[in-house]
Amino acid sequence: LVYSLMGTRQLLQLVLLQAAWEVGSGQLHYSVPEESKHGTFVGRIAQDLGLEVGELVSRRFRMVSSSTGGGGGGGSRRDYFEVNVQNGILFVNSRIDREELCAKSPVCAVHLEVLVEKPLRGFHVEVEIKDINDNAPVFSLNKQNLFILESRTQGSRFPLEGASDADIGTNSMVTYKLSRNDYFSVAEKPNDEHSKSLDMVLKKPLDREESPVHRLLLTATDGGKPELTGTVQLVITVLDANDNAPVFNQSVYKIRLLENAANGTLVIKLNATDLDEGINKEISYSFSSLVPPSIKDMYNIDLNTGEIRVKGNLDFEDRNLYEIQVKATDKSTFPMAGHCQVLVEILDVNDNPPEVSVTSLSVPVLEDAPPGTVVALISVSDKDSGDNGKVTCSISPRLPFKLLSTFKNYYSLVLEEAVDRERVSQYQLLITARDEGLPPLSATSSILVPIADVNDNAPAFPQPVYTVFVKENNPPGAPIFTVSAWDPDLQENAFVSYSVVERSVAEKPLSSYISVQSESGKLYALQPFDYEELKLLEFQVTAKDAGLPPLCGNVTVQVFILDENDNVPIVPLQLVPVSASTGHVVAKLRAVDADSGYNAWLRYELQEPRSPAVPFRVGRYSGEIRTTRPLDEADGRMQSLVIVVKDHGEPALSATATVSVSLVESAQAGQPDPQETGVSEGPMVDMNVSLIIAICSVSSLFLLVIILYIAMRCQSKEAMLYSIGKPTLVCTSEVGSWSYSQRNSRNLCVGDAAKNDLMVFSPNFSYSMENGAGETQLVPNLCGTVSDSLLSLPGKIIPEEMMNNHPSPPTGTSLTRKSRTTQESGPVHPHQVLQLCQQHCMINCIKGRRKI
Repeated sequence: LVYSLMGTRQLLQLVLLQAAWEVGSGQLHYSVPEESKHGTFVGRIAQDLGLEVGELVSRRFRMVSSSTGGGGGGGSRRDYFEVNVQNGILFVNSRIDREELCAKSPVCAVHLEVLVEKPLRGFHVEVEIKDINDNAPVFSLNKQNLFILESRTQGSRFPLEGASDADIGTNSMVTYKLSRNDYFSVAEKPNDEHSKSLDMVLKKPLDREESPVHRLLLTATDGGKPELTGTVQLVITVLDANDNAPVFNQSVYKIRLLENAANGTLVIKLNATDLDEGINKEISYSFSSLVPPSIKDMYNIDLNTGEIRVKGNLDFEDRNLYEIQVKATDKSTFPMAGHCQVLVEILDVNDNPPEVSVTSLSVPVLEDAPPGTVVALISVSDKDSGDNGKVTCSISPRLPFKLLSTFKNYYSLVLEEAVDRERVSQYQLLITARDEGLPPLSATSSILVPIADVNDNAPAFPQPVYTVFVKENNPPGAPIFTVSAWDPDLQENAFVSYSVVERSVAEKPLSSYISVQSESGKLYALQPFDYEELKLLEFQVTAKDAGLPPLCGNVTVQVFILDENDNVPIVPLQLVPVSASTGHVVAKLRAVDADSGYNAWLRYELQEPRSPAVPFRVGRYSGEIRTTRPLDEADGRMQSLVIVVKDHGEPALSATATVSVSLVESAQAGQPDPQETGVSEGPMVDMNVSLIIAICSVSSLFLLVIILYIAMRCQSKEAMLYSIGKPTLVCTSEVGSWSYSQRNSRNLCVGDAAKNDLMVFSPNFSYSMENGAGETQLVPNLCGTVSDSLLSLPGKIIPEEMMNNHPSPPTGTSLTRKSRTTQESGPVHPHQVLQLCQQHCMINCIKGRRKI
């Protein structure tokens, strides 16, 4: 009992180990007898494959291919088996005839390929078809006629056609039994490992006169359970005379012949001899009546020479062995025959290329699919045998796919590395199957594997920053720019929508300034821009795709507001009580223009035409209101002056201001109220400090230049030479406005408030060719500087009025000088003006006088 339990346990372990090995290798093995009825249970395939029965439908459990194995008879594509997806049981679906399916092959199996999805997996199932004894031995003829001379000796053998059994194994092992008689018996003689020959043996001499005809029954019995039998009637006619039958030099001939041998190819030349003489010695050759028509379709024999030649198309894959019974018959009245057997073995030639079949294709492949994802299941086959039937499979190189061998002649096409649809949208795979024959044959199959898009690319702008220039006072709702982002994905993953990242601008939401059309990316200004309030508007635009999850990209947009001449000058009003003589400063107007550059260069003038009745004038660029004569009671106690301030924009804008002048006593005259004029003193103080520092620095430089100049003049009486340069000047003249459009000017009050302001400026004119007799033209250059040629000053004096009141000269005009002593007029060179200004400033600063 103990030994029995131990043996049972070991047997159980062995069975479990074998089952685990089969599942691990991806193959199950079942067996079922042939001729099983519909619905016969084969096995619990779902359980054996480790699949849940409840998941069979959702995972699309199916058998996509069916093939037979075992050779010989080939295979069909009938659905012999089916799976009940409700319980996972494999059952017989239709009648299975093993002899029809596999012929005489010792092993007969049906190969099933089972597929499930989510994920895609393939399993190989082999169902072996067991043979049953359902075929009785069969003779090709119901009656065989034999002619035997009475002179034949005891022990002579006469070949008989044996019976064939379509079954295999013990079911096809046939034994023979002859009906009871005194003259004959049957015996089997093995020819080789492939076949046996059946002979009838003569037990004692025949006597034609006693029994001319013998009728016997030959019975063939197979080895199956239960036994099945087949019979044939033998009619033996006893002949007289002709004592010797033709004899072949050997009873069995073995020939090897390549398949696809051409028609007319010689197989063998037979030779038989007869010891008789005369007509009894002449021999003719023929196929035995036992040779089936299928062999006669492939070969023919020459009656006279005994040559056997190929007649049909030999194919190893159809049949690889032929047994040909040949007889040699003499030509006597009572002919005698000799027999031999020719065994023709067909040798395989590599004449069949491999076949490639794609049994399952799972496409398209997502571009984010991980390596190892199964794309397709591929099977290959070759009808040849041996090395000619061994097939290897490969795919095109340098592709992100590879083939994995899952079972004999079965491959899985899997993803080897990550793919990117934006780089390659589809792959054309060429699968090559090549056998090992000489020469090798190959076959190819093409598979198109499209790559499905996933949202793995964010929208991208062609540049990180866009710069946009928009003029102020733009119409609201007008488009100002269009941003465009590109997404290399497809369909909704590439559909881009635009939005503006919200933030505050000058305590207002950005959405009150800018909006973007979500589909086109067109930017709209929702309100007019004002350069004086906002010079730069910087914001971000987001481009978002419609994928899941959505991806986005940002770009910075810088909108620069361009200035337009849209602001009139603002003139602060200032009332100053006046009691002064000629040239007295009544007031100094300061107008402010919010524009910049040339648009903010201002000039002042009286609106009323100037006449002697008006005792005031205004500086064209300084804005100083001065008396032109002494005031008296006849001028009235109140004077109203309308001052026009114009800029130099295109078109020019202007503003007017009314200055009321009241004649009061000197003691009542006071400083103007800054609040009434609207001018803030804070910025002026900062400006004055900067001007003082700049003027002191420049004055020190000029002082050094003058000292050096005097020293040089003391050393040499020659004319002073000036080289071209960019001098910086200090002059108490309003002509400093010359450089307004190119240089920043600063006003600094020196001494009496009624005196001229000290102006720091750089000349804005360059020297041109001399014109005529000594007249010099001043032409502004591109750099805003004044260049001159070498000249010497003759010591002539320029009137002070010209220094104080002359406006900035227009382009292309010249300055003239007039001497007080000689009244000589001529062109005044800028350096003469500049040098006089330097001397004038130095004398005022050092001696406190205004006389040059």
